[in-house]
Amino acid sequence: MFDALSDKLQATLGDVRQRGALTEDDVKATMREIRLALLEADVNFAVVREFTSAVREKALGEEVLKRVDPGQQVVKIVSDELTELMGGAGADLALSPRKPTIVVLAGLQGSGKTTAAAKLARMLREEKGLDVALAACDVYRPAAVEQLVTVGQQAGATVYERGTDMDPVEIAKWARDQAVADGRDVLIVDTSGRLHVDTELMQELANIKKELKPHDVLLVVDAMTGQDAVNVAEQFAEQVGFDGVIMSKLDGDARGGAALSVKAVTGMPILYASTGEKLDAFERFHPDRMAQRILGMGDVLTFVEKAQREVDQD
Repeated sequence: MFDALSDKLQATLGDVRQRGALTEDDVKATMREIRLALLEADVNFAVVREFTSAVREKALGEEVLKRVDPGQQVVKIVSDELTELMGGAGADLALSPRKPTIVVLAGLQGSGKTTAAAKLARMLREEKGLDVALAACDVYRPAAVEQLVTVGQQAGATVYERGTDMDPVEIAKWARDQAVADGRDVLIVDTSGRLHVDTELMQELANIKKELKPHDVLLVVDAMTGQDAVNVAEQFAEQVGFDGVIMSKLDGDARGGAALSVKAVTGMPILYASTGEKLDAFERFHPDRMAQRILGMGDVLTFVEKAQREVDQD
């Protein structure tokens, strides 16, 4: 993921890192290369402008240029600003002390919403030991209910479904009541998508939000659609609102424009990233670790956490 951007940033900053001293012209030339790399990665133009301006201002400070290792300091500044751009400290689901925590997934058709619902259910069950149920409220896309039942069972989650002949809001209410009666820890609601943002889609989501009063609304966006994903997120933020983003198909995104732009444009953080087709190809999104990956510094923590999950400690 982010291969093209990563290669260009590493080449640019590698040159800076090797220099014993930096001039103002050196910094400006570096910023120009970084700006081009970000634009080629399909990062939002306004985001690129603000990012490079922030890096330039800090890099030209006397405490950097007069250091013995100014190149290393510039790399650190870029890393810190990339981290901040993608959400800073990172975030997680807000679990309610009262069962069930209700999570509504929204997004366009084809964004990977139904699979993301099962992946999230599996993660919550495996990593936090939670009893998770899924609500099949996508009654318009052919075979959506059957798909959720299949992947839900693979994830070890209960699936509440009433077919496709009932209003989605009514299904959502019924599923919530079932989750309460069954004592589930979490209810994840898979809503309908559309091929594009329209009034019907937004109204249905607004109705579900009003009825369920969910603790979290997560928007699922396809990373490979670049700035289109960011534009969709901006429209959702303006019209119905959401609390965080699930970035799907991040493993296939060589550019990274959506992941680098969505927080700055919408104000909402990326909480999770889908990094493959299998249900376990799903992880918490850590902005600091992603910045380190992009800059070629590795991501030891994610590797260690994955090893701990997969290796028998005994």
